[in-house]
Amino acid sequence: IHPTEGFIPPDVFIEIAEQTGLIQPLTDWVLRTAIEQCSAWLKMGVHITVSVNLSARNLHDETLCQQISNLLNYWNIPPDQLCLEITETSMMTDPEHARLLLDGLDKLGVRISIDDFGTGYSSLAFLKELPVDELKVDKSFVLNMSTDESDASIVRATVGLAHDLGLEVVAEGVEDQDSQDTLQKLGCEFIQGYHFARPMPVSDLTPMLIDDKASNDE
Repeated sequence: IHPTEGFIPPDVFIEIAEQTGLIQPLTDWVLRTAIEQCSAWLKMGVHITVSVNLSARNLHDETLCQQISNLLNYWNIPPDQLCLEITETSMMTDPEHARLLLDGLDKLGVRISIDDFGTGYSSLAFLKELPVDELKVDKSFVLNMSTDESDASIVRATVGLAHDLGLEVVAEGVEDQDSQDTLQKLGCEFIQGYHFARPMPVSDLTPMLIDDKASNDE
């Protein structure tokens, strides 16, 4: 959170970080912070998967797999509690190199998610060969699916495609109960959006996770 500008979303500062060459140290910091926080939650008895976005430039980092392996080992985190989100567009800038990196990450045991699915141009032949665990339906389709039949058709088709490939689905941009109900009827496993909560600091999220754990334990 910026001291004067307030919350600045990733789609604003990520491009600047890539253009200025700061994306590498930024990704290093995010990975380290996310895995360390996951360790802290585990000690509280909260088992939760933490997701980290990778940019197109991260896909060309030959040290990425080793870096992630070292962090997971240092903080003693089960690999499947880290999910790496990679946009469909970033993968298609160099498909073969992306495939090699994803194979390496898959061997570590981390989860892999294709973010903003439906906005890129990946072929189904390419998609089925990737070691991917989930697809994230882009919010541009989810936001208007109750009023735009074309968007609704894309969401239905994406959920069906993912399930046929043995993948789980995350729908982005869920902002009302109607959207949640529709997605649940479609069999969408996970949903995210302002209908549940806006981005928040760890100090606000942790009490919510602990309360949720206590409720489930009762």
